[in-house]
Amino acid sequence: MKIAFAGKGGVGKTSLCAWVADWLARSGKNVWLVDADTALSLGQASGLSADALPEPLVRRSDLVRERIHEGGFLNLNPEVGDLPEELAVDLPLGGTPLSGTTPGRKRLLVMGAVTNAGGGCACDANALLKALLAHIVMDRDDWVLVDLEAGVEHLGRGTATHVDGLVVVSEPSMRSLQTGAQVGRLALDLGVTNQLLVLNRYKGGEPPRLDGLPEKWMAVPVVEGLIKRQMTDTSVLGLPESKRLDELVATLLDRLAG
Repeated sequence: MKIAFAGKGGVGKTSLCAWVADWLARSGKNVWLVDADTALSLGQASGLSADALPEPLVRRSDLVRERIHEGGFLNLNPEVGDLPEELAVDLPLGGTPLSGTTPGRKRLLVMGAVTNAGGGCACDANALLKALLAHIVMDRDDWVLVDLEAGVEHLGRGTATHVDGLVVVSEPSMRSLQTGAQVGRLALDLGVTNQLLVLNRYKGGEPPRLDGLPEKWMAVPVVEGLIKRQMTDTSVLGLPESKRLDELVATLLDRLAG
């Protein structure tokens, strides 16, 4: 299954993506994590040290030149099948495998996001990013989790068209929910109908009925262990609430599948 995580910045979508990936790996699944967010924090959230993070693909000008300008011509459909194994790094498990399960493998690809500020046109880098994301989502049989850039930029470029499900993460605030509704509308325009709203840091109440906001929804309560840790540690795994988080992840996957 291929799942994208989207929403306003700071709502917890990267944490949720890391929790889902770790549960899947501890359940015996092989998982590709694609960090397509400007913040580039998925690796550290998943327990990787800062010095072990790979360089984002968007900054690999050598690869961009090699694949997009192969043979001296502009190639907007570059060969990228070898890049996942070449560029990915392995991530550690955040807990013990489920009983009787041989753990799967978690691998991280850091793509980055295209920005034009001070750098001129980024069309070449964007073409390579888009081709690699399409390959991972469409041609790989493993689980794929994509942490999209905050807001709606990646959806606007159509890079999430082929996912099996979209998790729209929001805080219980109107501004965050409005961004979630905008994400939902754009995803529907791309044909992504399997959507789930996750209300993070939920303390009660019903979400408003905004045009575009996914009708299916679930809540993740305030995680006190994460609040206590986040000033001193970047990892969101191995929290005191891990058992409850595992149950929430299982519920999320069931709702996307059903």
